[in-house]
Amino acid sequence: MNSIAEQVKKIEQDIINWRRRLHQVPELGINLPQTVKLITEELDKMGIEYHTLVNGNAVVGLIKGREEGKTIALRADMDALPIKEETGLEFQSVNGCMHACGHDGHAAALLGAAKILNENRDKFKGNVKLLFQPGEEYPGGAKPMIEEGAMDNPKVEAIIGAHMGNLVKDVPAGKISVCYGTMMAAVDRISIKIIGKGAHGAYPHQSIDPIVTTSEIVLALQTIVSREIMPVEPAVVSITRIEGGFNQNIIPDSVELEGTVRTLNEDTRRRIARRMEEIIKGITMAHGATYEFDYEYCYPAVVNSEKFTECFVESAKKIVGGEDIIEMKIPTMGAEDMSYFLQKAPGTFFYLNNPKEIEGQLYPHHNPKFDIDENQLWKGAALMIQAAIDWLEKN
Repeated sequence: MNSIAEQVKKIEQDIINWRRRLHQVPELGINLPQTVKLITEELDKMGIEYHTLVNGNAVVGLIKGREEGKTIALRADMDALPIKEETGLEFQSVNGCMHACGHDGHAAALLGAAKILNENRDKFKGNVKLLFQPGEEYPGGAKPMIEEGAMDNPKVEAIIGAHMGNLVKDVPAGKISVCYGTMMAAVDRISIKIIGKGAHGAYPHQSIDPIVTTSEIVLALQTIVSREIMPVEPAVVSITRIEGGFNQNIIPDSVELEGTVRTLNEDTRRRIARRMEEIIKGITMAHGATYEFDYEYCYPAVVNSEKFTECFVESAKKIVGGEDIIEMKIPTMGAEDMSYFLQKAPGTFFYLNNPKEIEGQLYPHHNPKFDIDENQLWKGAALMIQAAIDWLEKN
């Protein structure tokens, strides 16, 4: 075990304890007062300087090395989900929300990395920025952090982020997944309202039926991917909510729909948005109905730097064996606003595969019984530390 790994293992219980404390106070979106208080109290104990952004809900720490040099950032998200926890853990949440996506582990690992890096300031030149981010789940905290200067003063020239859990189902626990390019999809939200004319169900000719119109629209939207996008170009259009009507014999005035679009290519993303409205407009016009359509561009695709990822892998081999580093050759259609940081500086986002069974079963992210293996948390910290030190010394 190398020096960094040994040092992190010595504070492994601290990292686990931080994770458990964070797990007990899950908070949503960009309103994380208890979470930020815990993070900043620990940074104070470490003697690390920091400031807050996004109305006090994001924390930016700074560790200065032995001499001037470039700046690399380490990022962790901190927010939770509106899910009532069912893990049965001794430290489970009791406030109706839950860290069901591993963000408590991300933040705890970054605290661990901060502690070791701060104690080894003489081992590297330049600076390490610590980015504790709110709102990854919704509405997105990376973009406002960037707009408020998180990547400036000093300017961030490389960045690393990690995600824990079991996002890649076929990768064994304890291994890490890396990608040398596009890793996760862009995500967009669609909201549609079809406006017709209500009538008694026995007299449909007196209506402009929004349910029939909606049915045609839902089916037609699926042809964008199946018939207009090249089969080798990944894209997803999913309608996930349809709501309309209130009684068995009444045709309603309107129907509402929501859904998501996932793409890897920006041109494909824009094309789908345009074609969706053209299809909705055409079908509603044919039925004599009208519509409201909102296409919300959310997070762009997560695109890793090939060159930086190669350097990261070389550093990672000092922490884990080469056999424990798995290359992702097919991107996932999940999304992450780490993408905004990667647009501002080259870097890499990697997965630490550390799911934990509850009652003999592995549960997916965003599930009330989701859990992570705390015995793997040290790897997340050690991998970020090693990669940061190596990059700063080489650059």
